[in-house]
Amino acid sequence: MQLATLSNNIFIPVTDLCRNRCSYCSFRRDFDRAKIITRREALKLLVSAREAGCTEALFSLGENPWDVDGFSTLIAPIGHSDLIDYLVELCELALEQGLLPHTNAGILSDNKLAELAPYNASMGLMLETTAEVDAHKKSPGKKSNLRLAYIAKAGELKIPFTTGILVGIGESLKDRIDSLKSISRLHEIHDHIQEVIIQPLDPKPGTPMAGLSSPHISELIELVSRARTILQPSVALQVPPNLVDPLPLLRAGANDLGGLSPLTPDWINPERPWPSIVDLKHYLREFDLQERLPVYPRYVKRGWYGRKTANLIDSLGGPDGLRRK
Repeated sequence: MQLATLSNNIFIPVTDLCRNRCSYCSFRRDFDRAKIITRREALKLLVSAREAGCTEALFSLGENPWDVDGFSTLIAPIGHSDLIDYLVELCELALEQGLLPHTNAGILSDNKLAELAPYNASMGLMLETTAEVDAHKKSPGKKSNLRLAYIAKAGELKIPFTTGILVGIGESLKDRIDSLKSISRLHEIHDHIQEVIIQPLDPKPGTPMAGLSSPHISELIELVSRARTILQPSVALQVPPNLVDPLPLLRAGANDLGGLSPLTPDWINPERPWPSIVDLKHYLREFDLQERLPVYPRYVKRGWYGRKTANLIDSLGGPDGLRRK
């Protein structure tokens, strides 16, 4: 029976302030509506996650919010002037509650990436596409050269890394293939890409791309099949089960379902609820569905994870590197 994996997580939106204005995004807020999570709010979520048996704390935030006018006013009540310093504190809270941080913080400077890495089991950044698309015209952080350079820097630091492509935002099939090849080339050099997400566009009401359609399942099946031939066998291929039927995509070569939360919505796609793990195990019964940690077994065995997470990984991980049963 073929193995398929998932992570049991809590999704913590640190702030929805963002310098980018992607035409498909409903997560981002302007300063007058933006929020930053308080310690009390974060701790409440982390305690609930521990009690629910989660192992991963997914911290997600808008990219470079400190570049947006009004950021200093937003963060002032937190008692920090530097968001990454505050994010380190939140990661420490997660570790104290027995949860392994995985942070998607957008493009960071080399110093900030190195500051945050010790407190994370793994980290991530979606490449999305190497193509120039209209959806990214107002998004300076979505230039592919910047994102590829950041992913490479994570490789130099031996950070187990999650990336992926966003399908249906104006790119061609060739663009999708080129994006996957770019990821493969980085992995060939640094051997740090633990998973690649094939994520379909889910058009959001009120966004400039609201009138588009999600990619057809046949497109995704073909893309997953092609991705499996492009990416190295060591790289997991992830599909989100709240956005697409995972069964035909697992049959096509995907082998991971990402992080699912029993407590919080997918804040990027909040109107798409997570299926329960119990329901997925029944629906996908032709696969051996196992729970993993936010760091994959091959990197657990290498010791490629933040040094502050080592004791907790030893405690939560079994001999096979998956979650201890």
